[in-house]
Amino acid sequence: MTLPQTIPLFKGRRILLGITGSIAAYKAADLASKLTQAGAQVEVLLSEAAQKFISPLTFQSVTGRRAYTDKDLWSTEAHILHVGLAEYADLLIIAPATANTLAKIAHGQADSLITITALAAKCPMLVAPAMDANMFEQPVTQSNIETLIGRGVAIVGPVEGRMASGQIGLGRFIEPDELLGHIRLALGRHGPLEGLRVIVTAAGTQEPIDSVRSIANSSSGKQGYALAQAAIDRGAEVTLISGVSHLSPPIGAEVISLRTAAEMQQAVLEHVEKTDVLLMAAAVADFRPIKVHVEKLKKSKGIPDIKLEPTEDILGLVAQKQEANGWPRLSVGFAAESENLVDNARAKLEEKNLSLIVANDISLPDAGFEVDTNRVTLIDSEGGVQELPLMSKVEVSEVVLQRVIQLLETLE
Repeated sequence: MTLPQTIPLFKGRRILLGITGSIAAYKAADLASKLTQAGAQVEVLLSEAAQKFISPLTFQSVTGRRAYTDKDLWSTEAHILHVGLAEYADLLIIAPATANTLAKIAHGQADSLITITALAAKCPMLVAPAMDANMFEQPVTQSNIETLIGRGVAIVGPVEGRMASGQIGLGRFIEPDELLGHIRLALGRHGPLEGLRVIVTAAGTQEPIDSVRSIANSSSGKQGYALAQAAIDRGAEVTLISGVSHLSPPIGAEVISLRTAAEMQQAVLEHVEKTDVLLMAAAVADFRPIKVHVEKLKKSKGIPDIKLEPTEDILGLVAQKQEANGWPRLSVGFAAESENLVDNARAKLEEKNLSLIVANDISLPDAGFEVDTNRVTLIDSEGGVQELPLMSKVEVSEVVLQRVIQLLETLE
């Protein structure tokens, strides 16, 4: 997951990052840096053992803020430091968390800055364990984890891999990029779309010609995956229905992977019932071969005569369902055009009974398929036209989701 410099979800958020005595502590510096770049105010707490692996100066350098240690508990610079740190925190993260730290916070012990702050904190807590596989698998460690989960603590990881001991097993610290996805899920849980169901379709479909060849397009899925993440950041329950893509889906999304337009139609129609918002960002193939050859077509037999037929009109079928039972409450379409952008997009908006359509000119080199940027025009059902400047696809998704929230408010 590639992060832009700032993410609206993190702006102004105060995050406490506790780091305990694991060799994986060095990865926490990368995490602290990414959180800071995303816009969060990161307060780092280092255990005495953690300082054997990494220094407070490292974290001060990447966050621009002082890193606290156990010695600060007894200083005269702050009045009841742990209470002050915990009082206004939006999230407490302990990463990496050793077996010893898990045991202490599970049983309410408060003999260090990290554990006493954990006891004082009222904000959500996210813990990422890291330890030798044998330690992690011990019944007492598992019992402590179950205790924490029962209290609402989010346990993230560990993952399987090679550890400092040379063992390969379950106990390795989760990578910072993946951990960031879980942090976004925790911070966005009570956002403006909390309790609402959102379907996002993404990436391109492939229509097979024979056992190895297909008709496809060059859609990467970047815009659709960014929309799914933006919806999760706002608290939505997201189902990501994805065509062929090499992207990692956002943490928290239910993912349905498929290949063809027919499969996408089936998935959308099966899940659209009781759905609040449909964001149809997939680049669905318009045509498919009438006949699919079981065996690979041989070049030696000459150029094959491939006859095509139209694929399913998924948005048209959704419009029929919407008219019959009211679901989805809101449909947003995407139009990739190479000419007459606004006219063609507006015609699709009206024909498919959409509330909003996002149109982009795929003939431009800095917009459309595969690239990280997009230049889009938003057209709504009331006739409004909003032309956006060149933006990253992540930024486009933020604008689209804000418009979705506004449109939902008009339906209430």
